[in-house]
Amino acid sequence: MTPIRAIRLALFIILLIGMLGSGVELLLLNHYEDWRQWIPLILLLLGLLASGWHAVRRNALSVRVLQALFICFMASGFAGVYFHYQGSAEFKLESNPSLRGWPLFWAAVRGKAPPLLAPGAMMQLGLIGWTYTFKHPALNGAKEKGE
Repeated sequence: MTPIRAIRLALFIILLIGMLGSGVELLLLNHYEDWRQWIPLILLLLGLLASGWHAVRRNALSVRVLQALFICFMASGFAGVYFHYQGSAEFKLESNPSLRGWPLFWAAVRGKAPPLLAPGAMMQLGLIGWTYTFKHPALNGAKEKGE
């Protein structure tokens, strides 16, 4: 196995473990109370299904589907940070309605519920996945054995 194949395989395994772990964590945290909370769960499920398809049949279409999903992972991570900030700011305003401007911003950023940067995990998974698919041999019609 060439070094690039080994790296690609390692990225794929890390990605699978990360998607599984993130999905389980979100389920254990009951992260499905609101339609927006379903977005990462659905994306993770689609990511796992598409990864399974890709593992069985490494072709250009499976790589392109993965790339599209990983872009969605990154977008959902950015949206999640926004939604978590919004939720934290609302919570801080309930406990202290006089907060405005920078004091509100800093209180929301430092809040523990919801954790502001937790959606960054989706961004990381998207970046790992995008790195895995970058210049993937299947895009050139080649099959890479040993992945």
